[in-house]
Amino acid sequence: MGENSAITSKNYLSLCKEKIIFGVNEHFLSQEEDNVKKIITDSSFVIISSDGIQKRYHIECQSTADNSMLVRIFEYDAQIALDSGNIVDNVLTVTFPNSAVIFLRHSGKTPNEMRIRMITPGGSTEYFVPVVKVQKYNLEEIFSKRLLFFIPFYIFSHEKQFPEYESNEVKLQKLCEEYSNIRLKLDDLQKSGEVSEFTKSAVCTMTNHVLALIAQNYHRVEKGVKDVMRGKIIEYEAKTIRNKAIAEGRAEGIAEMKAQIEERAKDMLRDKMTLPLVEKYTHLPMPRIEELARGLGLL
Repeated sequence: MGENSAITSKNYLSLCKEKIIFGVNEHFLSQEEDNVKKIITDSSFVIISSDGIQKRYHIECQSTADNSMLVRIFEYDAQIALDSGNIVDNVLTVTFPNSAVIFLRHSGKTPNEMRIRMITPGGSTEYFVPVVKVQKYNLEEIFSKRLLFFIPFYIFSHEKQFPEYESNEVKLQKLCEEYSNIRLKLDDLQKSGEVSEFTKSAVCTMTNHVLALIAQNYHRVEKGVKDVMRGKIIEYEAKTIRNKAIAEGRAEGIAEMKAQIEERAKDMLRDKMTLPLVEKYTHLPMPRIEELARGLGLL
């Protein structure tokens, strides 16, 4: 993932040399009167580096700052920590993820960092939540530091100029040339083997999705950039690559996801959630849920 010290001190060497395991983004909190609250994180994953070290990350994207952001971060972090926690000799050990907030827009009031402080009967502790302001990164930094997941959000740096681009052909052409350069750089990374063809296609597809959302009132801007990024072709290309991978038997990710969902189902059963609720929130077939319950001695 290149140099990413804005989020973590760990420097990952390559998008192709580290293993990334994506976690389940849906979590369930038990509340009073058997109510269950579903919370959804933006991105939760584990990176296993080339030297075998595992680190869990939790990243939230936010268009603008608001006072509830830290509360949500802590709520998500705590649930992620509980999901992977373990009890040994009557000691519950939980490991909080490395969290960060990515602000797509920022102002003078947007914080440069945030922190969460916990006061417990055994003492107090705190941890920092790094803040990343996407609009501060230019294309040279994005590519040199291999922050490719910033590319879909790069269009936010042009957002204020949309009215000019829409009415001025010369300025619109310069914007399209910039995105043509982005596409060429991604092609070069794919040809060199530094990123996969699917990763390149996914970045282009997501770029067009973001563009469609923030430039929906600027049709010439949207069409111009999408044409450069080959929106419809890229979207089809990404799906084709994915289907080909599955057809070739690369089902490891699917198997891992299924195992994680079944683990979540077991946690729900241990928390005395009813079988129909477990079925509703995990979408597992009832016979499989009953089998898991029997394995836990609950049926």
